[in-house]
Amino acid sequence: MTAGKISIALVAATGAALAGFLVWNSAAGTTGVLPYTDPAAIAQGEELYAAHCAACHGAALEGEPNWREPKPNGRMPAPPHDENGHTWHHPDAQLVEITKRGTAQLVGGDYESDMMGFGEILSDAEILAVLAYIKSTWPPRVINTHNRINAGG
Repeated sequence: MTAGKISIALVAATGAALAGFLVWNSAAGTTGVLPYTDPAAIAQGEELYAAHCAACHGAALEGEPNWREPKPNGRMPAPPHDENGHTWHHPDAQLVEITKRGTAQLVGGDYESDMMGFGEILSDAEILAVLAYIKSTWPPRVINTHNRINAGG
């Protein structure tokens, strides 16, 4: 499956999930954006990232080497979560669903990925904290762009 088809599949798969995300996220007292300015959420997210994400995505969010090129097994390496990667190109709801369910489940078909879902390991609040930590490391211009993506523009 090509990167374009993966993006289209992820968008389609997260369309229905967006409504559910907004419901439980609004119940948590937020407006649908990650709590990337909340020091407590960031601190929790940093600890959870180190425990569950850094082994693949790097301690400094740098991702695996050659992350744009398939591995010998055909799977894509873990991308960086810093400003050099594409994490910030995706709205919050999609990032939550990828983290919760795993890439292969969202893309569907015969797509294979090493990115497992963490929905049975991390709570929704913990997933938001991890993503808040990641977003908190981005420079202001990237955060502003990501905020516009979340706003639909």
